Amino acid sequence: MDPTTTALLAPGDMSLWALIRNADPVVQVILVLLAVFSVWCWAVMIEKFIDMKKARQAVARLEQAVGAPTIDPLLSYSEAHPLARVVEAGNAEWRDVPTEHSKETLAATRERVEHAMRLELGNEVRRMQKRLPFLATVGSAAPFIGLFGTVWGIMNAFIGIGVSHDTSLAVVAPGIAEALIATGVGLAAAIPAVMAYNKFATETGRYSGRMQTAIGQYSLRLSKRLPPTAAAG
Repeated sequence: MDPTTTALLAPGDMSLWALIRNADPVVQVILVLLAVFSVWCWAVMIEKFIDMKKARQAVARLEQAVGAPTIDPLLSYSEAHPLARVVEAGNAEWRDVPTEHSKETLAATRERVEHAMRLELGNEVRRMQKRLPFLATVGSAAPFIGLFGTVWGIMNAFIGIGVSHDTSLAVVAPGIAEALIATGVGLAAAIPAVMAYNKFATETGRYSGRMQTAIGQYSLRLSKRLPPTAAAG
């Protein structure tokens, strides 16, 4: 930006849009970058909010099914949620008798069923954690990106003061205001991202904990039943 541009701003030009329009190109690029980050973060947050809501409802239904008098409905689980793959992994391992004449103990059956379900749960948790690192990155980096824009803007404001040889508030204020917008936008992008990351990370941990408990209960009940192949034998 031409150092004299700020000095020429009329009082009526002190609107937010006028300050952004007359800001240094570097500051403008930073503002656009932070705006893109902010929009992207909100898109991720909306997606994760919907995903977490579905996960909470699905695990609640699974807990109810595991605690029911009979687990027969779980043997052909068709829940419209990825956690159904966790249940199916346990069912598949339960049906897969190691050898035709093996006399597997209850503990051994439970261990391998539980292990298969935990492996699939790991895949599900990784799916739920997808894009969360982006929120963490924006939350930590956006304030510094905005601060860089502020430092750059203030530097240009002081250059303008030196060129105009005028230290009046009317000359200094617009340049400082332009510079501080970058910090404000950086904080506006970072604060929701940090809060959302902490919220979703906590929700994912709770979901995983509830699933671990349900897996333990289901594998115990499942191991007490003979798989179809063993019963037929």
